[in-house]
Amino acid sequence: MGSGPAHFFKPRRATPKKGKLIGMRIDVLDGSDGSNAAGPQGIVGWISQTRAAVPDLHFAIEVGPIIQDDRLALRWNAAGHYGGGFPGATAPVGTPIAFTGTDLLRAQDGLLAEYWVNSDIHVLLAQLQITPPG
Repeated sequence: MGSGPAHFFKPRRATPKKGKLIGMRIDVLDGSDGSNAAGPQGIVGWISQTRAAVPDLHFAIEVGPIIQDDRLALRWNAAGHYGGGFPGATAPVGTPIAFTGTDLLRAQDGLLAEYWVNSDIHVLLAQLQITPPG
């Protein structure tokens, strides 16, 4: 198996066990105050929070993957139904949600080394009927 990003999109015979962490360094910048979710535990927490609010969330790749050297880029859309519990949300449980984003990943030694996400979170927040403070 190669060590570049292309091998992440090759068909797999086995699926990793639920909850199993893989070795990676990951920083997710939220675009507001520069805080991030660092390391595998940080990304697991971020994903868990999202999955709790939208339990049937599914993703589809719209563009890509585009691979160059050790980097991979793709455009995706996400859709599901609000399951409740998102702080500040006033949308009723069951509200359909849909938003898009772009991911850029860097591979090193066969692992994901860095991950940047740019999602249209303002669209999601509007669908969840979250009013900005002020």
